[in-house]
Amino acid sequence: MASAPTKRANMIVHEQEPYNAEPPRAALAEHLITPVDVFYGRNHGTMPEIDPQAWRLRVGGLVEHALEFSLPELQQRFTPVEVTATLQCAGNRRAGLMAYRDIPGQHPWGAGATSTARWRGARLSDVLAACGLGGQVTDVAFDAPDVAPEADPPQPFGGSISVDKATAPEVLLAWEMNGEPLPTAHGGPVRVVVPGYIGARSVKWVQRITAQDHPSENFFQQGAYRVLPADTDTARTRPGDGVALGPVALNSEILTPDDGDELTAGATHVAGYAFAGDDRTVVRVDVTANGGATWVQADLDAQPTHWTGASGAPVSTSRQDGSRSRRVPGTAPRPCSPNTPPPSGTPRATSTTPGPPSPSPPRRPPPELTAHSRHETDRRRPARRPATTSADPRARAEPADSGPRSFSNPAERPSPDARSCLVTPIGASAKP
Repeated sequence: MASAPTKRANMIVHEQEPYNAEPPRAALAEHLITPVDVFYGRNHGTMPEIDPQAWRLRVGGLVEHALEFSLPELQQRFTPVEVTATLQCAGNRRAGLMAYRDIPGQHPWGAGATSTARWRGARLSDVLAACGLGGQVTDVAFDAPDVAPEADPPQPFGGSISVDKATAPEVLLAWEMNGEPLPTAHGGPVRVVVPGYIGARSVKWVQRITAQDHPSENFFQQGAYRVLPADTDTARTRPGDGVALGPVALNSEILTPDDGDELTAGATHVAGYAFAGDDRTVVRVDVTANGGATWVQADLDAQPTHWTGASGAPVSTSRQDGSRSRRVPGTAPRPCSPNTPPPSGTPRATSTTPGPPSPSPPRRPPPELTAHSRHETDRRRPARRPATTSADPRARAEPADSGPRSFSNPAERPSPDARSCLVTPIGASAKP
């Protein structure tokens, strides 16, 4: 059993054993690359203590040559590469859903189960090529030693991804995180990193990789991390029901100001992130504070790589009065500074509309804050920095020149053959 991870004191701990925690929103907003002590932790079982010298990786299944690698062999045989990528828990922002309908047995994750790091290791495709993939392979499965009591029956954690994703150049067997040996708390000595996919597919402490002609039969591939119809009787579900989660769904969130923060009269700085998984790129974020009547376009920070989210520099919006935002029911208050810069690996929005001073501002609930995002499905097209406009807080994101823009007039909606789509997830709520 590994010792508890070294994390900053104000982490929001959902469970101590196994360790599950996320940083406060303000802490996430402070860094483009998330420090290890701020990076969220998601575990289904006790973290194993693995001796890097004794660790072995076994690769087999439908391959020409089953091989076994020690850590030094993996590092010396394959060319190391570095990928900066955002990982996001599939339960990120679940607290917002639980405010409206309880989800029994699940942690109320806020917006902090999203973090970005520089990962260094060998390409999984190179390792698979050394073994010689068989032509009938459709999936590549990963197995780890951490036993999850919640599985039925209890079993080690595991999962799989399609062979197409497994052989993509961005997928790594990583042994470094932010320039240091991969810590045990984040999967050391070696973990899988699958950029653009839910964090559950980036299996930590990986010990076995199997090329096969079907998805993994592990509980966390067949029973958990699946999308089921809303009217499903979960007591009657069987392994394999629904659709397995893979690429991260487009989502966005306002990090500053936080729920419960008191705002003074005048301009308000708003910062947050938007993240579109797999080959999609966020290229625009708009913010509104008046229910969508007016919008201000955010300035996006340049993404370090295609595999990070977009983070937004502060958007300033004008308010004629002071206000106190209110917490969403069921979520915990989080510390936050309204002037902190935007978050780890996601869009950044900035615009200023000065507001007149108010000597004795009245207190009243602000309008709902939400985040809307539009993304582009062309991996090769980088996000461009949109021009800044002025208006009011709430956030949405959209694509560049070749794709449709964000339209408020129905008559201007893009034609059916447009190469990108509009998605409008809830970002953050400040309902009374």
